Amino acid sequence: MKNRVLFSVLLLLIVSYCFTGSYISGQPSSGKGWKAGLARTVITPKEPMWMAGYASRDHESEGVLTDLWIKVLAIQDAKGKKAVLITSDLLGFPAKMSDNIRNQLAVKYGLTRSQIILSCSHTHTGPVLDGALYDIYPLDAHKREVIRNYSSNLEKKIVELTGEALSKMAPAKIFSQNGVTRFQVNRRNNTEATINQANDLKGPNDYAVPVLKVTDRENNLIAVAFGYSCHATVLNFYLYSGDYPGFAQLELEKLYPSTTAMFFQGAGADQNPLPRRTVPLAKQYGKELAAAVDRVLNEDMKELEPSLSTAYSEVDLKFAAPPSKEELIKIENEAKGFEKSWATNQLKYLKNNGHLLSSYPYPLQVWKLGDQPIMSFGGELVVEYALEMKKIFGPETFIIGYANEDMAYIPSETILQEGGYEGESSMRVYGLPGKWETGIEASIINEMKRLAAKAGVKEVAAK
Repeated sequence: MKNRVLFSVLLLLIVSYCFTGSYISGQPSSGKGWKAGLARTVITPKEPMWMAGYASRDHESEGVLTDLWIKVLAIQDAKGKKAVLITSDLLGFPAKMSDNIRNQLAVKYGLTRSQIILSCSHTHTGPVLDGALYDIYPLDAHKREVIRNYSSNLEKKIVELTGEALSKMAPAKIFSQNGVTRFQVNRRNNTEATINQANDLKGPNDYAVPVLKVTDRENNLIAVAFGYSCHATVLNFYLYSGDYPGFAQLELEKLYPSTTAMFFQGAGADQNPLPRRTVPLAKQYGKELAAAVDRVLNEDMKELEPSLSTAYSEVDLKFAAPPSKEELIKIENEAKGFEKSWATNQLKYLKNNGHLLSSYPYPLQVWKLGDQPIMSFGGELVVEYALEMKKIFGPETFIIGYANEDMAYIPSETILQEGGYEGESSMRVYGLPGKWETGIEASIINEMKRLAAKAGVKEVAAK
């Protein structure tokens, strides 16, 4: 992990030396307003692959319900500062792939990590990526090679698309506003089996639909980036699809044919779309979300001044006491499925390093577009973080989860104490040595406050 951090620092020093200020320091450009550029491509696998998200699957994909996409929005403010939002119909980016992509974007285009949001919809009907959740999938050498080849080509496509979007930037306007829709259900506090009879759903929840509208100077809509905090788990079969976020994007692009619709996942780790498990339901939720966005697009939205500031850091989150070698051997001998694989891999790590992983560099990020704060968090973020950020920075704050890297569930302190899947057992699914140590919520919030101050985002009480 230290080598990863040192490499990133060295790379940024090289980029800072090699590139002129238009990318890094935001030197003035000839334009007086925003510029925006777009690029997109289909990433649906052309051959059967193992699908991501469910350990219960027992064979590879069988076909395509809807295509999967990578979409890139590049923006530039009046002083020449650039940033790129990359959205994808994927479960999540593992560390190695995320590092590879962002390092290449630094070398080719001079973009620092603060200027890149690498986002995914968290669809559970997309392909497995290289190194992601490998303990839960029964992958032989051939299947892993197919996954490696797909992932390598995907990295290249994302880098190329980013360059294309940057090259297409033209004068634009950017607007923001929150909408609302209510099909998410807190899965920790409600029972899925009886959801159709329930008339008193329990929270916490965040029903906000953050919307960024991008137009040309003549007010023609060219892009809409929107989010929602809810697992993309309506579907669990063997056909590729973007799930409800994919249908929402398709619906908006049908309503606005010249527009690129882009979805980013919010703090949806403990939120499920319920009821679920049918294609008509996925389409229904997609249309509901698209309708929420469409309503916002047709109301008075806040136009954002052409100023951009960004901040990024990785806060060291510690793990609680790891299992002993003896405990791991016992699990390896007695367990089945992913727990057996997890124990075997932990023993290998212990043998090679003399100790188990003790902490993880967790990515946090703040963008400020005009006066619109956008806060992104790595991993499967539970909804309490979104609620806390809005309490501190205001209800109009945009929250992006699963951003830049998907390494684990990120529980609140309450969930960490309660345990359960999000608080404890999911750590093994992600191949990590144990649950997070008490205090991670405070560490994350305090670091986000520091980043917000650095980016010029004020706390509500300070206004």
